[in-house]
Amino acid sequence: MQVAFMFFPFLKTFKLEFGVIYHCTEERLYTGRRGQGAYCNGKRLQVSKVTDISKALILTEIGPKRDPETLKLFLSNMERLLRAQAHGIRVIGSSTLALCHLASGAADAYYQFGLHCWDLAAATVIIREAGGVVIDTSGKQNTLLGGSSIGVMF
Repeated sequence: MQVAFMFFPFLKTFKLEFGVIYHCTEERLYTGRRGQGAYCNGKRLQVSKVTDISKALILTEIGPKRDPETLKLFLSNMERLLRAQAHGIRVIGSSTLALCHLASGAADAYYQFGLHCWDLAAATVIIREAGGVVIDTSGKQNTLLGGSSIGVMF
């Protein structure tokens, strides 16, 4: 279950105030509040400090779109990461849970094309409050308004 609360100060802009993600099978409650940190079951979260790709565990998801063009793009990205000597690449089956692993420092980076605002809203607050960044395919801070986003965090 993922719950995200947003504060809309103006019609043209908004800021994510806090996010809550509950991983029911592991009984883990991930929370983040803008300016007040991120936590898992009350323990402060901190993203990994790894910046060397040869030491980085990268998480990704294939996503629901499986047309030939999307699969080709996904596989070419995997190939680039392998050629760059990434330490490891994992698909764990849940973008939201993967983003929580990132916020907790259990993984070093995450990417996926086609994430939607409901995939990212709560996790974005948690990751940012844990010291990470969330960017889109152009390298800009993700606003959650774009249709085809990528979550990349180091």
